[in-house]
Amino acid sequence: MLKVAVLDDYQNVFSQIINLDEYKSKYEFTIFNEPFQNELETTEALKKFEVLFIMRERTKITKSLITNLPNLKFIMTSGTRNKAIDLKATKEKKILVCGTEINSNPAAEITWTLILGLVRNVKQEIDNMFQGYWQTTIGYELKGKRLGLIGLGKIGSQVAKIGQAFGMEVSAWSENLNLSEANKLNVLPMSKEDLFKTSDILSIHVVLGDKYKNLITKKEFKQMKKSTFLINTSRGEIINERDLVEALENDEIAGAGLDVYNQEPLPQDHKLRFLPNAFLLPHIGFVTVENYSKFYFQMIENLNSCINNKPIREIK
Repeated sequence: MLKVAVLDDYQNVFSQIINLDEYKSKYEFTIFNEPFQNELETTEALKKFEVLFIMRERTKITKSLITNLPNLKFIMTSGTRNKAIDLKATKEKKILVCGTEINSNPAAEITWTLILGLVRNVKQEIDNMFQGYWQTTIGYELKGKRLGLIGLGKIGSQVAKIGQAFGMEVSAWSENLNLSEANKLNVLPMSKEDLFKTSDILSIHVVLGDKYKNLITKKEFKQMKKSTFLINTSRGEIINERDLVEALENDEIAGAGLDVYNQEPLPQDHKLRFLPNAFLLPHIGFVTVENYSKFYFQMIENLNSCINNKPIREIK
């Protein structure tokens, strides 16, 4: 019987989605609901396991961790890529890594949750309603405003269409912007500098890599209008977090809507938690019943295929 560790199941949903009794003759599942504090703790907890089911970019699967897990044979991750896995090390140790499909629409949907929450002061109004107050803020309309997209891929394109439905002007920039796709979507291509200078709402939809790490720093915040709202549902490291805190503290921009952070879970004493112009969500852009069901069922499907020496959805 294979020993399977299910990592970072923060909401304890694995056993709700998967009927464990159905697999008890093949797999012994152990579910971890809390993140590990360090690699030593991770190593001690996972030594006996042959299989890891992991959520993308939560627990780091480093070379040193892989080296210290002598029984590990298979890793199943949510998504088709996971930068937290050292794939060179897994290849050297002949550990099979497989991924899953993922729905992109929840990320686009949560983007609009953040945008609408900021422009209509939803957090403040909800808090004030519970304290007995009534109409304490004044919001902004979206119609006629400029939505600037950093990235116009699968998610960015969905966000663009919704912005247009609200009557917004939509512009975009990325290092590899597809001009024909932008034209087809009626999205105006712009230089990075012009996008930062003219957008009322800036929303990030690029994959984190060296060219996008620290894309937004003090320099870019100074280019933005004081009325700009910045949205990040991609990856925390794209924005320099220290510079973001400073920009929000000094009202250099109107606010930020964030679903991703440099460190996750976000520390309880992090400055972002205490800024009134920061609208924060705990990285739930992909967290839906539909996605989780897809992740966990396909992880088991992947594992079955690996045991039968016919791996599917392999990540190399």
